[in-house]
Amino acid sequence: MNTMNTTHFVKNRGRFSIVFLLFSTIFLGSAFGQSKLLSERLGYKPTDKLLIVNCDDVGMCNAANMAVIDGMENGMITSGTIMTPCPWSGAIMDYAKNHPEKDFGVHLTHTAEWQFYRWGPVAPREQVKGLCDPDGFLWRSVEEVYAHSNPAEALIEGRAQIKKVLASGVPVTHIDSHMGTMQYSPDYFKAYVQLAMEFNLPLRMPSQSTMEKFKQPTLRDELANQGVVFTDYFVYGELDNYKEVKPFWINIIKNLKPGVTEIFIHASKLSDELKAITGTAEKRAQEAACFTSDQVIRKLIKDEGVILIGYRPLLELQRKLRK
Repeated sequence: MNTMNTTHFVKNRGRFSIVFLLFSTIFLGSAFGQSKLLSERLGYKPTDKLLIVNCDDVGMCNAANMAVIDGMENGMITSGTIMTPCPWSGAIMDYAKNHPEKDFGVHLTHTAEWQFYRWGPVAPREQVKGLCDPDGFLWRSVEEVYAHSNPAEALIEGRAQIKKVLASGVPVTHIDSHMGTMQYSPDYFKAYVQLAMEFNLPLRMPSQSTMEKFKQPTLRDELANQGVVFTDYFVYGELDNYKEVKPFWINIIKNLKPGVTEIFIHASKLSDELKAITGTAEKRAQEAACFTSDQVIRKLIKDEGVILIGYRPLLELQRKLRK
């Protein structure tokens, strides 16, 4: 899931708003800024509409791996983020290492939410005791992480996850947060940004309109002033009305603005395994179909003049800015 699975994200909008109301200005500097659209900074025209289609939960199971590979090779998926603690992460890391032209980031994972399909931390357990439930797995919910752990442990685990992917030979392009654990709390958010700075990686950020709604209109500029690169827009508030998969994404594509927009999906191949893991199996399979084989969406992207990109151009710009 992403900055969470869709249901969790929408369910917790109230808490998300409170967090950003409380989140104080913690960054200084004005060397980099982001007065222009990111698309312009990447060398595109001011009128160009760029789209990143990121697949979250890669490595969670074989069904997710097969979908992202198919979507990248034959469809419109341009990026994926790997859940490093999960059982099938090794398989997708092997693929990513052998296909360095594909864009893969790290889906920082501090929870294991499913009823029977669970996983533990990447870092040594003695270093992140608070992240583990009595059974030795990561806690199921963000609330339980906050109740039993702390940002320092989350930072240790996040660092271990990124290092594991890098050590496997994958050229990591960015980071985001599974179920939003690293984004709901101001202190956890600081750790999230610390990881982006430490490994010099772009991160997923809400749109400016979202930040203004949550009374934090300067936060994006503050991060940009540190040389952190992120998209102009991130589809978030629209998820309130996410019901039928294909019509929803058709509407999103038709209403893209000039600049760089990121959308996230949880593409997976429908299988008995996936059905046993999650009650959202059908929706995940539909998302995979929409951005792999659906000719209506493919034609719409072409007709609207949408330019598909991954996170690598953002990574290259950030490393140029912070060189």
